[in-house]
Amino acid sequence: MATVFLDIGSNIDREENIQSCVDQLRVDFKDIVFSKAYESESFGFEGDPFINLSAKLETDLSFEALNIYLKTIENKHSRKRNNKKFIARTLDVDILLYDDLILQPEKDLPRAEILKFPFVLFPLAEIASDVIHPLEKITINEIVNATKLDKNSIKEVKSFPKEQKKSKKSIQ
Repeated sequence: MATVFLDIGSNIDREENIQSCVDQLRVDFKDIVFSKAYESESFGFEGDPFINLSAKLETDLSFEALNIYLKTIENKHSRKRNNKKFIARTLDVDILLYDDLILQPEKDLPRAEILKFPFVLFPLAEIASDVIHPLEKITINEIVNATKLDKNSIKEVKSFPKEQKKSKKSIQ
């Protein structure tokens, strides 16, 4: 079993899309854990604010199979794909860490965004503080303590995500 950390974000119908994603992940990964959700301004383009949160799960899926599974969830939420990195998104689900696997630069694993953006680092630290970053060779908590990223640039979204209400079917 691999231990995996994800970043989940949206700035289009944010709460609806993220809640639906969280509900699906809860069906398919029984012991999944989520950080608090945080709002932040869009980065790299003019757009509505994002909500982001991190998730921790255990899986037998390979990195490639998990990536396909996550793209399937994004596609079910009308995710539009193009070559622009910074655009509005219905749903964006990225693998931040997959055990101590390093797939740089071809797959951006571990994700470079961990070290670049507060909306990725700080939620991740809530659920992965003692995890060692495979490239930095220090814990996520040590990265937080050394970072110049501004935690005040993100704001907690209270009481979100909600507990699952309606049942979903597994898509694995």
